Amino acid sequence: MRSRPAMNYIIRTADTADIAAFTEIYRESVLNGVATYEIDPPSFDEMRGRFATITGSGYPYIVAVEQTGLILGYAYASAFRTRPAYRWLVEDSIYLAPEARGRGVGKALLHDLVRRSTGLGFRQMVAVIGGAHPASIAVHRSAGFEHGGVMKATGFKHGRWLDTVIMQLPLGEGSQSAPRLDAYPATMDG
Repeated sequence: MRSRPAMNYIIRTADTADIAAFTEIYRESVLNGVATYEIDPPSFDEMRGRFATITGSGYPYIVAVEQTGLILGYAYASAFRTRPAYRWLVEDSIYLAPEARGRGVGKALLHDLVRRSTGLGFRQMVAVIGGAHPASIAVHRSAGFEHGGVMKATGFKHGRWLDTVIMQLPLGEGSQSAPRLDAYPATMDG
C-alpha cells in the first residue's frame, strides 16, 4: 500500500479570490483528464461567470486550502437539470490540483459538499462521472453513492470514446417524505 504524505488543509466556502486557482486547476483537467468533456479550457472571465451563477443561485461552492495558502482543489453542487421538478436534485463536481490527487482531498471535499447540500434541503445528489474514472467512482462509492448506470461512448476526447457513469446518493430523508417548499435556496424558471 502506498503511503500518503500528511496534508494539512482546511475546507472553506469559496470566494472570488479563489477563481484564478480554480481556472488553472480546471484548465489542467480539461487538457489532460476525462472528468470533464470540455475540450478547450474556459477563460478566467468564463470561470468567474460560472462561479457567480452557481453561488448566486444558492448552491454550495467549497475549496480545500493548504496551510501555506495553496489551493488543492474545489467542489460545488449545481442544478442537474433546470426543470422545476428537479430542484431537489443536485449534481456534484470536484476538481483537484495534480499534487492533491490520491491523498484524500477529493473525499474530504465530497463529504463536506454532501453535508452542506443536505443542510440546504436537497434530497438527492448525482455524480456524472466522465470517462468512468475509477478513482472518482471509488470516492463516490466510499461516500455511500450507488451505481445508477453507464452511458456508453458518450464523450470523445483524447482520441477515444469515453463512457459516463451515473451514481446517486439520497440526502437527508431522500424520498421518504415530501420536501419543504421553503428549504430550497435557488430560484428556477423551469
